[in-house]
Amino acid sequence: MASHIILPPDDELQRLEDEEADGHGGQPAPTHDGAPALPFSAMCVRISRDSYPNLRALRNASAVSLADAAYVKISEGDFGYVLDDVPHLADYLHDVPTYPNPLQDHPAYSTVKQYFVNEDDTVPQKVVVQKNSRRGIHFRRAGPRQRVYFESDEVKACIVTCGGLCPGLNTVIRELVCGLSHMYNVNNIYGIQNGYKGFYSSNYVAITPKIVNDIHKKGGTVLGTSRGGHDTKKIVDNIQDRGINQVYIIGGDGTQKGAYEIFKEIRKRGLKVAVAGIPKTIDNDIAIIDKSFGFDSAVEEAQRAIDSAHVEACSAENGIGLVKLMGRYSGFIAMYATLASRDVDCCLIPESPFYMDGEGGLLQYIERRLKENKHMVIVVAEGAGQDIIAQSIPSSEQQDASGNKLLLDIGLWLTHKIKDHFKSKKTEMTIKYIDPTYMVRAIPSNASDNVYCTLLAHSAIHGAMAGYSSTIGMVNGRHAYIPFYRVTSTRNKVKITDRMWARLLSSTNQPSFLSQKDVDEARQADRLANKPPLPAGANHNVATAFSQSASSSSNGEI
Repeated sequence: MASHIILPPDDELQRLEDEEADGHGGQPAPTHDGAPALPFSAMCVRISRDSYPNLRALRNASAVSLADAAYVKISEGDFGYVLDDVPHLADYLHDVPTYPNPLQDHPAYSTVKQYFVNEDDTVPQKVVVQKNSRRGIHFRRAGPRQRVYFESDEVKACIVTCGGLCPGLNTVIRELVCGLSHMYNVNNIYGIQNGYKGFYSSNYVAITPKIVNDIHKKGGTVLGTSRGGHDTKKIVDNIQDRGINQVYIIGGDGTQKGAYEIFKEIRKRGLKVAVAGIPKTIDNDIAIIDKSFGFDSAVEEAQRAIDSAHVEACSAENGIGLVKLMGRYSGFIAMYATLASRDVDCCLIPESPFYMDGEGGLLQYIERRLKENKHMVIVVAEGAGQDIIAQSIPSSEQQDASGNKLLLDIGLWLTHKIKDHFKSKKTEMTIKYIDPTYMVRAIPSNASDNVYCTLLAHSAIHGAMAGYSSTIGMVNGRHAYIPFYRVTSTRNKVKITDRMWARLLSSTNQPSFLSQKDVDEARQADRLANKPPLPAGANHNVATAFSQSASSSSNGEI
């Protein structure tokens, strides 16, 4: 028998604690959004009043605060099955009507064997299991539902893009517009210009399939984008005033955190609005999902820069081509571009420490490779070696509008260090530094990403029409609706203790630069980084499932 854990919000918890301190009892209060308290049933277990004070202590043991726990929906089943479900309109609007899905009469779907996704269909987070493994954590499968919570004529949808550029943004915009219009006959679709601040500082732009017909062939975003500018109350005020009831938000982890805050304010006000987050990051560091859209295109474009560096290096005596790629915290672009290229002699990423001088250091390795091959190609992610640079250059504490610390230029710093080293050795060499950052992220998406963007957009539309608010992503090859808190609480990183990184070291034949202490620390960091946030008040079975999921890689490395 499945069960849901429903926890009180922080203000309700504090009120109940105060009542207990005063010696007053009273009846359970309505939920935080004004809806009546749910009755106790076999399907719904509300934590007892006696447990409320103890739940406060769980705050420090859980990555999900009690305020967030009010939005967490955990269902349990047999054999260790745990569904980490997503919020739904019916959670707080108990009399909201439903309607037949118009797709059932759509000619394009007339030959489809099964129109709609079964309500019990879920996607497992971990697919590699042993004979006695528990079934583990699952997410709700994405796709069209038999009943929808919006009539086509009443839908007023808006689309916004936030953060940095990424290949595929225009494709997602196009497919959201065309999908809403062609599949669900929605006519009122608006674009929010220039990111979150556009909700309250720019005009809404009406968009139609005709307007967006060719935008997928261009890089960037036709809606414009920006960092920062998130003011939850102003944004929701604007959504409420304009009668918007579906919000599609495209952006990275910071943007998804903003989407989560927007959803919570919408639910607090009891509005009939669905929020769909479509995760975007060129660094591929969004947790849970297999990969983010635009990543394949970025790796492909990065190879062009590596090819250029290789040509330059081969054309000079003791030539070195140095390429800096994006990757503030995660080195996925550098790693995959290196593996795809096969011309790279050394790849440096934020997750793997390295050192310059002494036995086994980078400079000694460069000397050896030049002696052997007369040329060399180095790929470095922008976030690599920041601790080394800080030892010689005072680091700045400045941040961009998204709150990211501004990085020192590892590529430029390495160029000067390598030049100075060979000058001191009185050895002739030539180094060419290539930084293709803005070229990589500004290109249109390739064929693979175009298909992926289409599926993400359609899954987002089906979820919003069915009343779900969530982040949409591909998990183990299947599209799923993922709770906002799961994709924003951790960051996906390259595991230098996994086989994929070992494959890279084997391909480049570079040293790992790691001591046993570094390896032990990396393993511990992997365990902590990949341990999902445990919902406060979770029972033993749920806690076990969440703990076991930490051993699986979100990128499914083999």
